[in-house]
Amino acid sequence: MKIHEYQAKEILRRYGVVTPQGKVTDDAAQARAICEELGGRCVVKAQIHAGGRGKGGGVKLAGSPAEAAEAAGSILGMQLVTKQTGPEGQQVRRVLIEEAVDIASELYLSVTLDRALGKPVVMGSAAGGMEIEEVAAETPEAIVRQPVDPHLGILPFQARRIVQGLGLSGGTARQAAKLVTSVVRAYLDSDASLVEINPLLVTGAGDVMALDAKMSFDDSAMFRHPDVREMRDLAEEDPLEVQAGEFGLNYIKLDGNIGCMVNGAGLAMSTMDIIKLYGGEPANFLDVGGSASQEAVQNAFGILISDANVRAVLINIFGGIARTDRIARGVVAALDELDDVTVPVVVRLEGTNVEEGRRILAEADFDFIVAGEMADAAEKAVAAAGGGS
Repeated sequence: MKIHEYQAKEILRRYGVVTPQGKVTDDAAQARAICEELGGRCVVKAQIHAGGRGKGGGVKLAGSPAEAAEAAGSILGMQLVTKQTGPEGQQVRRVLIEEAVDIASELYLSVTLDRALGKPVVMGSAAGGMEIEEVAAETPEAIVRQPVDPHLGILPFQARRIVQGLGLSGGTARQAAKLVTSVVRAYLDSDASLVEINPLLVTGAGDVMALDAKMSFDDSAMFRHPDVREMRDLAEEDPLEVQAGEFGLNYIKLDGNIGCMVNGAGLAMSTMDIIKLYGGEPANFLDVGGSASQEAVQNAFGILISDANVRAVLINIFGGIARTDRIARGVVAALDELDDVTVPVVVRLEGTNVEEGRRILAEADFDFIVAGEMADAAEKAVAAAGGGS
């Protein structure tokens, strides 16, 4: 689960992390009033769940309250396109109005999970700001990394190691070490999967603050954090993913045109891989679960064909726990409920009650394309979709 910048800063401030003063609004006239409160010079920042907002025109410096209102008016409602939104962009519904601060240098700090180590890792770089992706790709040695024991948290010498890697000294280094410790505590306490501060700002006076902030969280842990769960903004998420979540389905929308319905995450990944191997592009990841109830299958199929990009559907079911006849009935029931299903549907069933499942498909009114092995299913799905995206 992701949250907005202003929400991430709210959480970090609870742990003593210093941020610029500011308020969020969805109204240009109110942006003028907020800027006036902040001293008449401010920054107007689009609030969407994506980075690279500045390059996309979503961050503007305002030298007066009137300029703040003008900037907010131009940003609010825009379809902001960044490297992280894709070409379709994301509509801006809120802006954060913050005080303008004196910038001496921009650094980078983040905490995330290193899956290879099985531990959180703190990363810092003196080369912060908008080009951090290029730094990671071209000069990875410029990024200092410090694994952290999740039970102990970050130890003082580890925080100092990060600060040394940032090139800080004196009082600024002491402030930064305290901030690093606070950020790690916020990460661990909130079951976050990522905390990123880019840039981490050093002011002309040598003070350290989080000029920007991004946080995302482990969905499975949100029952422990109702306050964080309330920060979820469904308008920032894909509607089909939201709908799938309501049905308890594991669904992630992708850019291809072959809808995939599979039971089991491993088989779902393999199905996507073999579609790519045969020249196609999967439109989604969808795991209907090991039991794959008839209701789940009906809901899943409805979501798949709701995607306007889908030109063919591949249903790949291995009936170990799940019964393939139940899957077949769910698919047929879904087609009966949905009007004018015109996309071709390729079905590959194996496992428990497979002969009964195939009989149900053969007797249905819909003309299914039945496949044998996975390779056969992928080849037929790619052909049915017109050879790929």
